[in-house]
Amino acid sequence: MQRQAVQTTQGPVMVLAGAGSGKTRVITYRTAYLIGKEKVAPHQILALTFTNKAANEMRQRVDELLHDGSSRGLWIGTFHSIFARLLRNYIHLIGYDGNFSIYDSDDSKSLIRQVMKELNIPVDSVPVNTVQGIISRAKNSFILPDQFHAQAADYNGQKAAQIYEVYARRLRENNALDFDDLLIKPIELFQEQPAVLEQLQNYFRYILIDEYQDTNRAQYLVAKSLAATHRNIFVVGDDAQSIYSWRGADITNILNFQDDYPEASVFKLVENYRSTQTILQAANGVIKRNRKQIKKELVSRQSSGEPLTLLESFNEKREAEKVGEYIRTWKLTKGYDYKDFAVFYRTNAQSRVLEDIFRMDRIPYRIFGSVSFYKRKEIKDAVAYLRFIRNDQDTESLLRIINFPPRKIGEVSISKLRDYAVMNNISVYEAVLRAEEAGFPARLRNALQGFVAVIEQLKGIAKEGSVYDVLSALYESTGITSLLQAENTPESMARYENLQELLSMAGDFSDHNDGTNGLEDFLNGISLATDYEEIQDSDNYVSLMTVHAAKGLEFPVVFITGLEERLFPLNYYESDELEEERRLFYVAVTRAQKKVFLSWAKSRYYYGQPQMCMKSMFIDEIDNSLLVTEGGGKPDVAGTQKQHLRHGSGMASVPASVSCSGENGELRSKDSGLKSGMRVHHAMFGAGIVLAVQGSGERQKVQIRFKNAGEKTLMVQYANLTIE
Repeated sequence: MQRQAVQTTQGPVMVLAGAGSGKTRVITYRTAYLIGKEKVAPHQILALTFTNKAANEMRQRVDELLHDGSSRGLWIGTFHSIFARLLRNYIHLIGYDGNFSIYDSDDSKSLIRQVMKELNIPVDSVPVNTVQGIISRAKNSFILPDQFHAQAADYNGQKAAQIYEVYARRLRENNALDFDDLLIKPIELFQEQPAVLEQLQNYFRYILIDEYQDTNRAQYLVAKSLAATHRNIFVVGDDAQSIYSWRGADITNILNFQDDYPEASVFKLVENYRSTQTILQAANGVIKRNRKQIKKELVSRQSSGEPLTLLESFNEKREAEKVGEYIRTWKLTKGYDYKDFAVFYRTNAQSRVLEDIFRMDRIPYRIFGSVSFYKRKEIKDAVAYLRFIRNDQDTESLLRIINFPPRKIGEVSISKLRDYAVMNNISVYEAVLRAEEAGFPARLRNALQGFVAVIEQLKGIAKEGSVYDVLSALYESTGITSLLQAENTPESMARYENLQELLSMAGDFSDHNDGTNGLEDFLNGISLATDYEEIQDSDNYVSLMTVHAAKGLEFPVVFITGLEERLFPLNYYESDELEEERRLFYVAVTRAQKKVFLSWAKSRYYYGQPQMCMKSMFIDEIDNSLLVTEGGGKPDVAGTQKQHLRHGSGMASVPASVSCSGENGELRSKDSGLKSGMRVHHAMFGAGIVLAVQGSGERQKVQIRFKNAGEKTLMVQYANLTIE
């Protein structure tokens, strides 16, 4: 099947390359075959990838196959690099100079801030990162300012539409493109200059696209335009591994390929060279439940292999301990090295407990695609507050937090404070307290008073309260978590989850430590953790990573942790989101070569409080014959209450309670019928999931995590919620 795909050189071709089926091999052999056998001039081949690493690897493999260097002139690179190269030659035709600047993310944010100032839109009403994200998503979908204005519905969208229009104009005035413009300006060029498009269509006779399921609307339109004349478009991908919709990927591009090219040849690579048949059967059994897919079933070249082992733990700490125990045992008894193990989780914040346990057990590890929990900026900022509350002589901590969150205390003001402290032989914080005596300007004094108020309030709480109380008050008084929620970008929400995990850590610590030195002991534990030296002189370590970071990798033994409703799958609001969560689980399972452990915890700290949890629906979607418990028996599913949930996917049979709930189990309201895990809709905030219900009657409140507005606590009688 690989050979047939490589040798079908004319017309549109789609290669559906299942996990571990040799995708990279096919696209590189195809390129070499065109040059070496079909005698196609290298410059007539355009190969598009998503990463420089993939492009370099492809070029290197093609060179190795051809031996004679005949690939010189081949156009191969990322979408952005190739389109930037084309625009240098042609952008003058649409009003830019060929020496245009390319703005990175920071440049883009700076310009957006300028535009917001010009439009009198305060940055605290719509965060700059939010605006940048909205504009980026619009560009990736090839929605220009005029169209976006007409579509903007909510407050953020309307403000972003105003900013987008002026931002686009300022970019042109600066003869600059942002990163997303590199994708949409070629489309504008083709629309305004059809002769250029015709020239490029004849120049690039063969177009190859890797990871086609990850293309966005703009990338799809450029590729379709370039391939329109010769129709020699060759795409490789796997709809079952489309997991990046949150950054613009559009799965319909691959699902509708045959609608765009009815004459297309389609090759399904289903022979997997990586995993055992049992692992593939489990993955197949889950992914087949998705409605939006191109049907295929992976088969293995290997033996059936071991069943998947289901790990059930009391809480997340015990879950991490079990993972560590299995790693040590399998290393000793089965001859594996640490590097043969990978531990996956759905959100970055989950790494904290695993890291803590691995350090205690002296298991070497590395975080893949991120940094260690305690080294993440938001964690270091929050910990600096705690350190300073305990010791206000700590100048380093003071300098880290004095302008976080922003208080308009700049470097010049900080320099004045330090100079005053040195001159009077006092600490910098004492200089802050003497701001009026020092004769600092009123604006600076006001900003410093706000900072002092926060610190002194937290000091007072620390004298009588727990670490959890102090951290909760810190989040409330500084608004740092609210700011991240308001920003509502994938990056800000990841930082928000990390801060909530720190709060959970504090809650767990406070629940189990009643000593008078609570804050000191808590900080000592963090200091010991940050002093841990990850192994630098060896490649023998356990890999820890999110499932998103795991795509494209493989390991002999894989642990998938946190398999609970509301965690994996993460909160889902529509059937499309649930289907993407299922694809993400499919990716996780198919990273394993020999063995998969599926792990869930009956309770887990959420937002500082212990919550009871329900097992993930994905576990129930695996054929029970493929699973064993830790003792080697079959999981007991007879006693599990189930109901059919209408997710639009036509298949979801899951436990009756589909979420983590309060410590006493499922939270229900006698009055409203609301319960945790229920999906609701609010006229202003949109779709959301109920996290908790408090009280009854007219005083009843409901805590909801909204898809676009973050978490809100509402009075039920005024909220006018619709149960979906």
